[in-house]
Amino acid sequence: MKETPLSRNSAAQRGFIALGAVWDAPKEKETVKKLLFSTLISAAMLLPATYAQDVPAQKKSIHQRKENQQDRIANGVKSGQLTAHETAQVEHKEAKVNREVRKDRVANGGKLTAREKRQVNRQQNRISKDIYKQKHDGQTQ
Repeated sequence: MKETPLSRNSAAQRGFIALGAVWDAPKEKETVKKLLFSTLISAAMLLPATYAQDVPAQKKSIHQRKENQQDRIANGVKSGQLTAHETAQVEHKEAKVNREVRKDRVANGGKLTAREKRQVNRQQNRISKDIYKQKHDGQTQ
């Protein structure tokens, strides 16, 4: 049977024959719609779980950084790189930041605002630099 352009359009509307199998366009479109819908639902369900994992990480970052700096101070004291006076200075600065964080959290229902987080990060950066400078200034106990 000879196909004319008209018969090809009719075949295209019904589906087409490929490798001896018939592809039914309406059924295939429905399958694609179902797949897309299920993918979107899955993504929507995973999005809050991903966000929930990030929130504690933000809280942990301030706490973890404080712990790391305390470890660095302790290592400096143990190795003799930090004198008693240097240790007291760094510990005083660290305590001041900790008091400020507690005060800010009480004022904001247990959370820090983005601005306060940036400020704490800058303060911790300064303290970290102070720890480094004090440990490497050549003074020993």
